[in-house]
Parts: sequence; structure tokens; C-alpha cells
Amino acid sequence: MSGIYIHVPYCKRKCDYCDFYSVVTSEGKAGFATLVEKELILRGDYLPDREIETIYFGGGTPSMLESAQITDIIGAIAKRYTVSKNPEITLEANPDDISEELLKGFRSSGVNRLSIGVQSFSNLDLKRLGRRHNALQAIKAVSLAYKLGFDNISIDLIYGLPYSNSAIWKENLLQAFDLPVNHLSCYHLIYEEGTPLDLKVAKGLVKPVSEDQSVEQFQLLQELSSMNGFIHYEISNLAKEGYFSRHNTSYWKQIPYLGLGPSAHSYNGTSRDWNPKSISKWQKSIENETISAEKEVLTSQNKLNDYLITSLRTVWGADINLISQDFGSDNAKQFLHTAEKYIKQGVIEQRDSIFRILPKFFFTSDGIISDFLAV
Repeated sequence: MSGIYIHVPYCKRKCDYCDFYSVVTSEGKAGFATLVEKELILRGDYLPDREIETIYFGGGTPSMLESAQITDIIGAIAKRYTVSKNPEITLEANPDDISEELLKGFRSSGVNRLSIGVQSFSNLDLKRLGRRHNALQAIKAVSLAYKLGFDNISIDLIYGLPYSNSAIWKENLLQAFDLPVNHLSCYHLIYEEGTPLDLKVAKGLVKPVSEDQSVEQFQLLQELSSMNGFIHYEISNLAKEGYFSRHNTSYWKQIPYLGLGPSAHSYNGTSRDWNPKSISKWQKSIENETISAEKEVLTSQNKLNDYLITSLRTVWGADINLISQDFGSDNAKQFLHTAEKYIKQGVIEQRDSIFRILPKFFFTSDGIISDFLAV
């Protein structure tokens, strides 16, 4: 099976911390679905598997699209691929976009999972992050979505904020667990180069939190989520049993996916492609019936590193039998040599052929994973 990702680049406001490709405009939004449908045709032979299990509308702000546009895009996918009987169709939404009319439209279009960009339930946090909703809007948005039949709801939260503290983070989590959500995507704030927040740090206007505070907030996340029945199944993702993100899991399990829209990435098992970070360049290429995506053909070493990076960040871990079979005995021996050190430290556990980083060490896993990479 495969997945399809649609990058919706429109935003009403650019958040201070965000470096995802987006534009603060609605210009051209009306014709976006038509362009996506044309790109779908142009990329018709990209995926090796014609059955689609997951569809994901990300961004940007997909909830700025009309429900009719979502219906058209899903319909275009169904015309050209076999959509599984029980697909996961996710749409990212901002709380202040959500209304009864819009949600009913999304439901009728086939969307069955919402990812709501809450980020914080603290109005002060939201203001300083540059978000355009308030805490009450976020609470009402989640409650309304559930009332209207969305029983698969995820929310995004950010911790490690420079102007916040662990007490507020705890309140955020308690509020989240009091709502009808069954998936959390919790990210530590990153100061992406060139963002307004990064520039404030450079000018001394913002001071990043200490590592001790970051660790404390990560531990709070794990403790409270476990008490509320959530499984920490990937570095930044936690969910109740049966509600893991199938689309994101496909990335971590090396399942092919097609990305549509400006800046969208694709993977088909042999190469990675990415569209230009420009609406105008993307649109022009589609209208000229050409593909302007850049392409990287993956070497065996690329594939091994991709497997290690994606598998070790999850509770499913890396399989030494797969490494030996697909990448050779030498790479398997090197993996075992590195893993032995972390097993002795109690950081990695081995169960049969599976090696996984214990979730309590997910916070420092980037450094651990880098030790395994083939150079």
C-alpha cells in the first residue's frame, strides 16, 4: 500500500517559529485543487503500489480550503488509484477556522481524522508564538469536531518554550487529556534558521530554556500521557491503542508515498523527490505539463541510513535480520557493535532480532541514532 500527501501552502499569518513552506495569501487558492489534480495525472506512474491506504492534507493551513476542494482532490485520487476500504484521511486544521459548516463539509468529503494545531492552551504562549487563535477557541474546536462525529482527533502541542515554564506545560497536558483526543503530537521548540523567533534569539530578546527544563517537561509528557492511556510510539507522537497515525507511521516504515503541491516530498523506494518551494514555479510547471521536482536516487548506504533514522525513532525499533538481509553482514556487525554499548548502558533493549531505544531516552535519541549511521 502507499500514501498520498498534499501540501496546502496558504496561511492567514506566519507563526514566529515556523519554517514550513507557506505564503500569507489566498491568491490562487481557488484553483489549487485543479492544479493538484493535474499534478496527480503527471505523477501517475510514480508509486509502485496502486492501492492508497492514507491521504494527508498538510501545510500551511489546509482548513483554509473549501470542503468542495477537499472533495475534488479525494475524488481525483480515487479515480486514478484504488483507495483501500478503510483509508485514513487526515486534514490539518487551525482552531479559528473550524466551524460546524466546515466540519460537516470535511466529513462528507471523506476526511475521517483531524489534526488540530493547538500548540498551547495558554493565551500568553499563543500570543508570543504568533498564533491567531486563543485557548477557548481551541477547546471549542476539539469539542465541536467530536460532537460532529470525528472520533479520531489529534492535537499539536509545543514544549520547551522560552517564555513559559513546566507548570504551564503540565496544565496544557492536563487540559489535553480532559478533551476527546486520542493522539498527541508534541514537539520541543526548535529555533529554525531565519525564522522571526530565531532572529529574536540572535538579538538577545529571547533566551532558550535550559536543558534541565526541557528534560523536566519531556518527563512530564511521558508520565502524564502514560497515566492517561497514551503510548509514546515515536519521538514526538503519542496515542491511545488503535489511534497511531497510519500516515506518519508509513514514513517511519519506509512505505512509498506521493507528495503533491509546492515543497511536497515523495518517496518510492528507489528515489526521493521534492517539489520547488514556490507556488509560482510549481504552478507554472504543472500548467506546462512538466514536473519540476528535484530528485535523489538512493544508494544502498542512503537506504540503510534512512532505515536506521526512521526505525530507531519508534517503539518498533530496527530489525537486525532485515539489516543483514538487505544491507549485508558487515553492516549488521557494525550495527551490533554500536548497539552493544547502548544495551550495556540500559538505553537500548533487544527482543529477539529487534533493537529499540527505550522511550524514556527518546529525548536524547538524535545523538544515539547518529552513532549508528553508515558514513
